[in-house]
Amino acid sequence: MLGLGVPDVEPMLWTLIFVMVRVGAAFTAAPVFGAVGVPVQVRIILAGAIAVLVLNAAQVQPPTVIFSLTTMLAVVQEALVGLALGFVVQIAFAAPLLAGEAISGSMGLNFAATVDPMSGAGTQAIGQFLSIIMILLFLAIDGHLVLTDLVVRSYQVLPPGQGWLSPNVVKNIATFGGYAFLAGFLLALPVGFTLLCLNLVVGMMSRSAPSLNLFAVGLPASLVVGIVTVAVAFPAMGEFMGGVVREGLNAAARLVFGG
Repeated sequence: MLGLGVPDVEPMLWTLIFVMVRVGAAFTAAPVFGAVGVPVQVRIILAGAIAVLVLNAAQVQPPTVIFSLTTMLAVVQEALVGLALGFVVQIAFAAPLLAGEAISGSMGLNFAATVDPMSGAGTQAIGQFLSIIMILLFLAIDGHLVLTDLVVRSYQVLPPGQGWLSPNVVKNIATFGGYAFLAGFLLALPVGFTLLCLNLVVGMMSRSAPSLNLFAVGLPASLVVGIVTVAVAFPAMGEFMGGVVREGLNAAARLVFGG
């Protein structure tokens, strides 16, 4: 140790900081916790509080030498495990953004872009709406509590020093990214199919009446039909997004417990 003269407090402090690495990395990459609007001070306090729970629930052995190459590798390992836990849940939240891009493009709302409070990047209005619904569903099914429980229990299954991510685990994370694309496509399918039929009708009208102004008829019709279709299909879309959230949490659980 550093020899600060406090032999009882100093080892526990270093252990707490060591545990906070995995917890803080998981919350940084996870949805809701890792939002741009969440202050860094709140994340640090939350990581410290969860780390105290981890110390009471699992036996964590910190590195014996603080400033060494082995310790630095152990810290990097803990950060990778935490980032993987949070990132695999964050992948599921890409589905409504992809669906929003597809729906907005079909409705002609590509110009209606807003700033996503989760990432700070620009996104379409429909995608922003679906993303907010996804966050509410995540909180409604206690996804934040499930994720916290997985982080705490990961210390029993993946203890520090033995939790390197295998190539198979990395492959599973990449494969789950393909599920996010599929979920986004299926989420946008009802509205996209309806607007495709509308475009076919407008195309036939333009062939039968060449003097018809497509921009004066097609764009308002796409907006009205798109909004009505979203309203009609929203109960099914909400149920599907709830399933996407559960699938993201299950993927995080498989990352911890295998399978």
